[in-house]
Formats: sequence, C-alpha cells, structure tokens
Amino acid sequence: MVSSDNSGSFILLVDDEPGILASSRTVLLSEGFREVLTLQDSRQVLPLLSERGDAIALIVLDLYMPHIQGKELLTAISMNYPHIPVVVMTGANDIETAVQSMKAGAADYLVKPVENSHFISVVRKNLEIRTLLDEVSSLKQYLLTDSLRSEDTFAPIVTQSKKMRAIFQYIEAIAPSPRPALVCGETGVGKELIARAIHALSRRSGRFIPVNAAGLDDTIFSDTLFGHRKGAFTGADDAREGLIAKASGGTLFLDEIGDLSGASQVKLLRLLQERMYYPLGSDIPQKSDARVIVATNKEIQHSIAEGTFRKDLYYRLCAHRIHVPPLRERPEDVPLLVAHFLEEAAKSLNKECPSPEPGLLTYLSQHDFPGNIRELHEAVFDAVIRNRSGMLTIDDFREVMGSFPSSAPGRLLQGEKGDGVLQALFGHFPTLDEMDEFLITKALSLSKDNQSKAASLLGLTRQALNKRLKKNRP
Repeated sequence: MVSSDNSGSFILLVDDEPGILASSRTVLLSEGFREVLTLQDSRQVLPLLSERGDAIALIVLDLYMPHIQGKELLTAISMNYPHIPVVVMTGANDIETAVQSMKAGAADYLVKPVENSHFISVVRKNLEIRTLLDEVSSLKQYLLTDSLRSEDTFAPIVTQSKKMRAIFQYIEAIAPSPRPALVCGETGVGKELIARAIHALSRRSGRFIPVNAAGLDDTIFSDTLFGHRKGAFTGADDAREGLIAKASGGTLFLDEIGDLSGASQVKLLRLLQERMYYPLGSDIPQKSDARVIVATNKEIQHSIAEGTFRKDLYYRLCAHRIHVPPLRERPEDVPLLVAHFLEEAAKSLNKECPSPEPGLLTYLSQHDFPGNIRELHEAVFDAVIRNRSGMLTIDDFREVMGSFPSSAPGRLLQGEKGDGVLQALFGHFPTLDEMDEFLITKALSLSKDNQSKAASLLGLTRQALNKRLKKNRP
C-alpha cells in the first residue's frame, strides 16, 4: 500500500513493519516535512521509481524485508537512480553490514530503534546535501547554455544587464531550495522583486508574505510575525495568528533585516534552526514550514564587527546570498527603465507619452543614482507631470537630478556601461564623425548657442569650434 500527503518532491519510507512506517512518517510530518510517502511491500519500490523517480528527494530503506531484500534494492537504486540519497535503517548493529551498505551506495546508516532527533537530523542533512548537488548541477547547466527556463518570471525586472541575467540564472538554481536566502543591495535596487521571483519559481503552494522589519521593537516584531493568544497583553481580546502562519507553505520576506533588535534576532534564529516559534502569551511551540527570505541595505559584516548583529544568525541567513548591483553599475539599463517608466507615468496620468530629446539618456546614464531605480522612477514621473511640450529635456530633470557628475565622462566610456549608453543613443557603435557632431550639437544646446561657452565645454578654442562647424555644416 502506498500513502502520501501530496504529490510534490517527497521522502519515501520503505519498511515491512507498518508500526515503524507509521511512527517514522508521523515524526517527519511533525517536523514540517509535508511530503512523506510510505511503502510496506518492497516489490513496489522499483516500479514506483520508474514512474515517479524524479519526484523522490530521499529514500529511507530497511535492509531486511520479505520478497526483495533491502540490499538488492540499494544496489539497484544506486545504479539506476544515483541522484537519490538512500538512508539505510536496520536492526543489524554490526560494522560489516554498515560498511557494505556504504560501499553499495548508502548515504547514511541508522540502527533501530532510532531516536527521533537523530532520525530528523540525518534526514535533514541528506536532503540539504541533495539540494546542494541539484543546485550545482543546475548552475553548471546555466553556465554552459546561458539560458533561462522561466523568462516570463523575471519580466517585472526591467533589465538588459549581464550581471542581472547571471542573478536570474542563480535564482532559478536555488529557488526550489527550502533554505533561507539573503538579498543584499542599496536602497531602491529592487530587492523585493528578486524575493518575489524566488518565490514564484520555488514551486511552493503558499503565499508570499512581505514584512518590513525597520523600526519594529521586539514586542511588535513578535506579535507581527508570531501572533498572540487571547489575553497575552492589555487589549488582546482575541487570539490572532501571525504572518508566519499566513506564510505556511509559502515564503516569508523580511525586509530591512539589519535593523532587528538583539532579542528579535534570537527568535528569528530559533525559527530558522528549529522551524519553531512561540505566539505571544503561549508556552506551546508552533511549527513553521515557510521559507524565509531576508533583505538588507546594510553591510551586515560591519554590523557583526560592531556587535549589533549575531554572527550565527548571519550564517543561517546566507545559505543563498544574492547581491543586487546598484543602477550606476549597470547604466545600460537606464534607457530601458526610462522607456518603461515613461509609459507607466503617461498611462497613470492620462497623458500622451513624451519623447526624450537627444542626449537626455546620456545625461541620465551618467547620474550616480544614490536612490537607484526608485529614484529614477520618481524623477521620470516628476518630469512627466511638469512637462508640457511633449518632448522631455534635460531641463525637465536637472532640478531634481542636478548637473553632470564630474566623473561622468570617464565612467561613460568604461566597458559594457559605455556600450549600453552608445547603443541607446545611436542604435550602433558610433563613428568618430558621428560623435563629433553629437558633442558639438549638445554643447551648443547646453550653452544656448553661445559658441564661446560651447567651445569651453568641448575643451576647444572658439576658432577650432568654428572650423569644425564649417566642416560639419557646409
């Protein structure tokens, strides 16, 4: 007989003793493993693997059973399904049997009766190893093919940056993992969009629940996440479940994790280590199977050195670490983002979509954007609101963005950044004559056709500028 609580990736328990199957399955379910399947007849194992082998994450196998011995099954599984770890569990407590099992391909060896805590520890360890191996295999595939399986999932993240594409490939590899993920990056780079993409690709059936941890003291943090029982504090007239319960089977996203108090850090660490939490006013622990993704714009290593962030919590959180680069490191995205935000602003304001004047994208691509994509978004909306001519100019942005940074010309021509800007301006890599004409035209525009000022901007004498004007405009 086969029993299972659902059809996702599951743990398979194989034993001829129904009592052991039932107790082992109960222990796993109580620890948050939702997908546990049991088989009492060893003859059903290989047919099941043939039909649903891709969905099996781990097998716990008894060695001594009627019909087909566990040793024979272990050899067949190791040969035909080497990616599935097999934990041998048997009453034979002798070294020779253990050694033979490990040589035959067993990932671990347990002797009955097994303590529940040890059983859970072994299962969890081997599942984590399986997850790591799957991630490495997936990453190798992405590196070889430079492909994405789910382009549509990343559609909300407007980019043509190679750095961002590499992040997308990493996300596809680690999304199915149940382990925490840490998303780092400056304010406004889109960390929540990254977290949502991880959740969307995780195959988790539950909801994505975002929480901003900034400014939450320990009591509010605990009540928000873990909920409370009736009478837990003054005004707690009814029990209320926390957001961690609402994220059951899904993802809990904690933003601004670097601002958590020490007491809240301890509670979060317990949640990650034991998958357990206590609602306010309760001494009965609750189990959680929500995946935790956190984000911060702080340098956590500095906080650890200052003693304001726990090192053990940091290492728990960064099982998967993603650094989202700031916009100034991917200016090739600026033209795409500007076009996207222009359409969005025009639609929301019920206006005709204005066109950027020549040179505007160059101007924006040279800005440092300390507020990153959020800053560009607000600047575009502000410019569209104030614009009356239908043509967006540098003047529409200058009040908000300021003038060119002094480092801009050097940064403009660095590597892929310069390529993206030049492609946006000309549609191809420009010739020297095209660049010459563009710079002269822009200098005259900025100086309101004052040739002396334009020559100064270009680093030329007025006579040299006149000579170039005559050459370019016969």
